[in-house]
Amino acid sequence: MISHAARAALDELVARDDPTILGLVLSGSAARGDMATERSDVDVYVVRDDDVERGKLHSPAIDEIYWSVADLEQVDRYGTGDWYFRWSFAYAQVLRDQTGGRITEAVRRQATVDDDEQCWILVEQDRLDGYLNFAYRALKNARDGRLLEARLDAAESLPWLLDVVFALAGRLRPYNKYLPWELREHPLAVPEWSAEAFLPELELVLAGDPAAQRRTFAVVDREVRAWDAAHGTTVCGDLVDDWDERELFDPA
Repeated sequence: MISHAARAALDELVARDDPTILGLVLSGSAARGDMATERSDVDVYVVRDDDVERGKLHSPAIDEIYWSVADLEQVDRYGTGDWYFRWSFAYAQVLRDQTGGRITEAVRRQATVDDDEQCWILVEQDRLDGYLNFAYRALKNARDGRLLEARLDAAESLPWLLDVVFALAGRLRPYNKYLPWELREHPLAVPEWSAEAFLPELELVLAGDPAAQRRTFAVVDREVRAWDAAHGTTVCGDLVDDWDERELFDPA
């Protein structure tokens, strides 16, 4: 529940008589149900015509983030341009759209990963290979008795892993604050990646548990090969198969 001040600021913005405002998109904790607290401010994208420059008006209660329609319709691929803004549109609430649906569709597209971008994230941006690299290093360190180093590499594997997991689902990885919320409220289709199963497994991976790392790898291996089969390719499976010392992932 947001504070009275934040609610009042949002109500004032929604009621504001300003013909230059073509759309309002509520983001942040206030757009995502029980994530909001009394300490939460309100983040609202204020969408105007294409002559407006990006900017922000900040107050303790509300952040008005000024974007043009053209800004909103520009979807920067993962790893390029301003792509890191994109998840802020996931599960955002369109409070006003006076463009015949252009703003609503642009918000949807910002938070969506299509087939082409899935391949871009998994292969061209090396997120699958990066995950394998750090998971391999973690298991190798654990095997050799370097437990601190194993935990550090296991922790480093997680951003790469989460990019892979969410890309396979056609989504962008959420900001860390929202990971448990998204897994609970918008479950992934893979049973092992449900909130109930995946969050405890991530805790074990963070602790450097080799068995958890191997279980996690096995699910990734299965799911990227399923993605390959669905897209008529072997590119992801080939990446996995290229790793030496595969027995670290699949001990006898």
